[in-house]
Amino acid sequence: MSFFKNILMKQMIKSQMKGIPQEQQDKIISAIEKNPHFFEDIASKIQQKIKEGKDQTSASMEVMRENQEELRKIMQ
Repeated sequence: MSFFKNILMKQMIKSQMKGIPQEQQDKIISAIEKNPHFFEDIASKIQQKIKEGKDQTSASMEVMRENQEELRKIMQ
């Protein structure tokens, strides 16, 4: 089951990253695969901020700023 979940996740992520170089796409996908719980938490925090009335971009930027150090560590 997780094999199919992985394939679907990769396809969904790649569809959202059109225009980003393949090398960077691979790095992002690798980071998500290594830390799925962290990125699930990020996604739920963004969704919560959207429910509170923020637009998606503002909510994403705010959550990313809050988790900037951890993201930096993961992406290295």
